[in-house]
Amino acid sequence: MKVLSGIFITTAILFMLVLSLAAPAALIGLAVFFIGLFLNKQYRRYKTNFNKSGWIMAAGLFLSIVLAVALTDTTDTATDPEIEDTSKHEELMEEQKAGEKAQEDKLAEEKTKQEEAKKQAEEKERLEAEKAEKEKQEEERQQKAEVKKAASLGLELVTVGRAVDGDTIETSDRKKVRLIGVNTPEATTRVEEYGKEASQYTSSQLTGKKVWMQKDVSDTDRYGRLLRIIWLDIPSDDMDENEIRTKMFNAHLVLNGYAEPSTYNPDVKYSEFFRKFGREARDANKGLWVYGKEGTTRGDLDSSAGSSSDASGSSSSSGDPSTAGGSSSSSNSSSSEPASSGTGSESYKNCTELRKVYPNGVPSTHPAYEAKHDRDKDNYACER
Repeated sequence: MKVLSGIFITTAILFMLVLSLAAPAALIGLAVFFIGLFLNKQYRRYKTNFNKSGWIMAAGLFLSIVLAVALTDTTDTATDPEIEDTSKHEELMEEQKAGEKAQEDKLAEEKTKQEEAKKQAEEKERLEAEKAEKEKQEEERQQKAEVKKAASLGLELVTVGRAVDGDTIETSDRKKVRLIGVNTPEATTRVEEYGKEASQYTSSQLTGKKVWMQKDVSDTDRYGRLLRIIWLDIPSDDMDENEIRTKMFNAHLVLNGYAEPSTYNPDVKYSEFFRKFGREARDANKGLWVYGKEGTTRGDLDSSAGSSSDASGSSSSSGDPSTAGGSSSSSNSSSSEPASSGTGSESYKNCTELRKVYPNGVPSTHPAYEAKHDRDKDNYACER
């Protein structure tokens, strides 16, 4: 019996000690238990009248249990919000850190993109600068090659200021230029059919443009006008027919029916081409050829010009008097005077009568030419 009692007491004491670890207030119940245990020993030893010590020990054990449970619940109740608040705070801190890291990553990414964009822009600028430099060098090389080629062909670069009429222009420095080998209908001192159209065409094609002028033999005519071939672009070969067709403006006038071929010695370099182009335009009824096989002005293809004039470049045609060459041209053509000029097929009493029909006079190759009207013996009668 004593052994069982000792085991129970020992177990109770250990139990209350454990409870006091969870809730220190449980030591109060342990103290009450020891008081009951002390009174029980006193009762057994001295046989005192107090024999309720067992109830005191039981009360102490019960009190320890109650205090431990009550205080543990209170602690848990009080701790849970703190733990929850701590957890929320930690979560907020983690979110904040994550946000800061994401912001840093974003800034780093943007910085990387900006650096890449800057590098790309710099690379693009470098490539563009290299390309521009290469293009500049290529342009300079081409310009030098053009100047060299132009010099070899005797070409002179000028700017056209205005068109006087279809076959005469004025450069920007006021030099008048008469186009070699062609004769457009008159549109100034007198008006011939299709003259205005020819003048408008030349104006629309050349005014304000840079063109290349080429001399044949004669430099100027009797009126001081330069006698020139007009090239719109430098030809690789100035005797190549395809290049003459595409790049020479004199040829364009004939091919499109704005002018008749009109040859005056000694400027005959392209006369055969012009006559060929004139026949093409006449066969196609282009421009002035719509008005008949004789066109609307005088030229190499007129029946009155003679078959020899249509077949060779050494004879002079009876074109518009304004197309006559300079003194060198006229003197070289003196040996070409046809027999008709002496027969008076078109005879006029004097220059006054002749100028009523031909205001600017006529060359020696013209049917109306008569030596008696050529006072200065320059093979040109009744010139003004």
